[in-house]
This record gives sequence, structure tokens and C-alpha cells, in this order.
Amino acid sequence: MTPFDYARAGDTAAALRMGADPRAAYLGGGTNLVDLMRETVATPERLIDVSGLSDTIEETAGGGVRIGAGVRNTALAAHPVVRARYPMLARAILAGASAQIRNMATVGGNLLQRTRCTYFYDTAGSRCNKRAPGSGCDARGGFTRIHAVLGASEACVATHPSDMCVALAALDAVVQVEGAGGRRSIAFGDFHRLPGARPDLDTVLEPGELIVAIELPALPLAAHSTYRKVRDRASYAFALVSVAAALELDGDRVAALRVAFGGVAHKPWRAHRIEAALTGATLDEAAVRDAAAQEFVAAQPLRDNAFKPALATRTLVAVLDALGKGETA
Repeated sequence: MTPFDYARAGDTAAALRMGADPRAAYLGGGTNLVDLMRETVATPERLIDVSGLSDTIEETAGGGVRIGAGVRNTALAAHPVVRARYPMLARAILAGASAQIRNMATVGGNLLQRTRCTYFYDTAGSRCNKRAPGSGCDARGGFTRIHAVLGASEACVATHPSDMCVALAALDAVVQVEGAGGRRSIAFGDFHRLPGARPDLDTVLEPGELIVAIELPALPLAAHSTYRKVRDRASYAFALVSVAAALELDGDRVAALRVAFGGVAHKPWRAHRIEAALTGATLDEAAVRDAAAQEFVAAQPLRDNAFKPALATRTLVAVLDALGKGETA
């Protein structure tokens, strides 16, 4: 690990002053950043501890919820308003990591997780455009079971690791950030980038900008939602495929729908084609499969992950069938 200095920010203004140093990085719970530093994937010379800032959960005047970036994942998953109004979010967090990690990890840090691609972490033997731009992508000729089938590029086929972010994508969350230019709001679907030619840039954050909160809109549909994760082992592992979905029926027809996938792309993948195809349609397996086929028509599977579109489709069928029957498990 590269030596570094440590400072604890007393407030957001202090954090932003210190964060203007290009050698600095913000530290939340450290559950991902410290690992990256151990492996010398990340080498900040100064850590600015912001874990004590923005650590409250508040209901908004419009009926939504404002979640401070410093809120621990455990606290968010256990919050009664989140459990009642946004159950998919609570379930996604619980599926994401062990209790020990959830107790440390912060909401803002979760948004900034970096990929768990093996080649990204292999600093000694693998080329990785995300870690070292322009060096190449050894994943493309390697073992690709966990890699992307949607939205990838020649430069990168890595997937985004977060479970929580899949739910936030489905919920139309908004990310509040502050920086030298003041405060701005970023729609969650625009916050993470697809790799293109610059896979080293995971988000649209400007240098020195700090996530201060995530806002969830009032979304009655979200009270009838769930999250399902498919992984290689029953213990905590990253998703091969995951589905966050919220469903409102009018009789046997879909009145409203939100769907997002994890494990299939470089960012949480909002399934707009599925939502459009199923809204107003009768909810049955054939319709869901047809809608999923429209979503995955652009999929570009690699040697070891050609199963992902079919697995995602089966998972979506099961999730919507359960929601349609009033189940959420």
C-alpha cells in the first residue's frame, strides 16, 4: 500500500477544500477503496474522511426520502420508511454483503464502487483499460463468466458490482453532489457511465465533487417491489444477474412497471424497453419473454457468459410472476 496522509472533514465545506487536491480521495466506509489501495489499483496520497457527514434519513415534503451519503447500509436497509415504501432497496442492500460490511459501508461509497473484474485487480499480470487507459483489455480473451453483455465496448467488458444501485436505478433516484461549482442534481440513470473509449471514468462526477445525498421520489408503485439476485454460491457473491422490479396491476394488465438489471452491464441497467413493452399489456409469461427479448436484442455475449440473457429473462419472469400474485420474496 502506498503511504498516505489522513484528514477528517468537519463539514462539507472543509471536505471540498481538501478534495480540491488532485492527489486526494474521499473516504466513506472504506470497504472498497481500502481494498483498491492494498492492491495498488488506487494510490491516493491523502484520504479525506467524510463518513461522519450527511448521515441522516429524512422524509421530504413531496413524500419522498432524502438519504445522506454517509448513511450506513445497515441503517438504510433497516429504516421503517424504506422497508415499507421501497422494499426493493432494502432487499438489494441485504443481498449485497455480509452484516459486517453493511455496518461499515456508506450509501455514497456504494455508488462509487469499482468493478470486481479479476483483470482490473491483477496489477501484476493483466492489461486493463479501466485501471491503465490505453493498455488493452485482457478480459476479452480471458474468462468472462461475470462480464457484461449489454453496453460494453472494445475497451472494457466489466460489470458494475453494486446491488443497491440496481434498485436505485429502478426507483428513479437523484444524486445530489457538491463541488467547486456549487450543488447539482444528477438523475441516477445518468450518474454512471458506459465504458466507451474511457472505461477509467466510472461516473460523471467532476474532480473534487462530493456526493452529499440520494433522493428517492414519492413512488407509490415502489411499495410493491422486490429484488432478486442470482449468484454462483449461496453465500455473499457478486451477481451473475439480478432484477429489481416494481409492479402495479389493473386487473390482469400492467398499469405501471419499473425494471432494472444488475450483472449485465458496466452500469445498473434500466430496462426501458421492457417497461414500454409491458405497460398496458396482459401480464403473462409469453409477454414478459417477448419484452425481455426486445431488451436483450443488442446483447453481445462473450465466450463464457452467453447464458446471461436467458438467465435474466427467467429471473424476470419469476420476479414479475411473484409480484403479480402479491408476493415479494
